[in-house]
Amino acid sequence: MAEGFVIVFVTAASEQEAASIGRTLVEEGLAACANIIPQIRSIYQWKGEVRDERETLIIIKSREDLFERIRSRVKELHSYEVPEITAIKLDRGDSAYLQWIESVTTKGD
Repeated sequence: MAEGFVIVFVTAASEQEAASIGRTLVEEGLAACANIIPQIRSIYQWKGEVRDERETLIIIKSREDLFERIRSRVKELHSYEVPEITAIKLDRGDSAYLQWIESVTTKGD
């Protein structure tokens, strides 16, 4: 079991923006890791029209208790009016990897 851990998904307008957000979250201890996946294609509705855009996906590994701080920080750093900030709870994971996430993320300060 992997209680207390999350994977957070954020899309960004560019690889540079995604890297900046990911690096900031890791440097501030809010995330253990941020994977940057460039050039995804997103089709979505925005302000009454269907959009088809290139974006970059950030996959963030962290603790569940840090989600609100991650959400707040991403909103501060992000260029979008309404950025995607979604999370799923981990239900399984390698214990050594989960211990690593625990050890490198901020402890409640």
